[in-house]
Amino acid sequence: MKTLIRSLMLSLILAPAAAFAADTGGSPAVTQPNDPVLEQYAAAKSQQDWVKAAEVLKSGVAKDPGNAGYHNLYAYSMRKGPNPNMDLVFKHYNEALKLDPKHRGAHEYIGEAFLKIGNLAKAKEHLARLDSLCFFGCEEFSDLKKAIAEYEAKQASR
Repeated sequence: MKTLIRSLMLSLILAPAAAFAADTGGSPAVTQPNDPVLEQYAAAKSQQDWVKAAEVLKSGVAKDPGNAGYHNLYAYSMRKGPNPNMDLVFKHYNEALKLDPKHRGAHEYIGEAFLKIGNLAKAKEHLARLDSLCFFGCEEFSDLKKAIAEYEAKQASR
């Protein structure tokens, strides 16, 4: 009986933490599942049509400039597309983080953007921030850590 009670107590303690770990750090995809902007973005992303994805998110940002998720995905779409304007990319990642300093997706993606321009130190700053945000670990931390390791390995082989 004591074992059952302990197991139940442990479940009650860990369940909220697991739910928190599964969250995407402020992504509107979690909080607004029927968002037409995100639906159009998902369709463009599935086709890897980054120009269309950026157009959709640019429109979303214009309609809802306080949406950190839109800024994050707009910057991501621009970065993935042809000839990204990295100044504009960083502007929107920074706006996402200004609106939601705990936005894990924005920390991951801005870290990857810093790697793209060769700024390993700034990428590591965002990895450290993710480490503090992801108490039980999270996909964003793991992905950025992997990207940094790959970047460092590539630099070492030059």
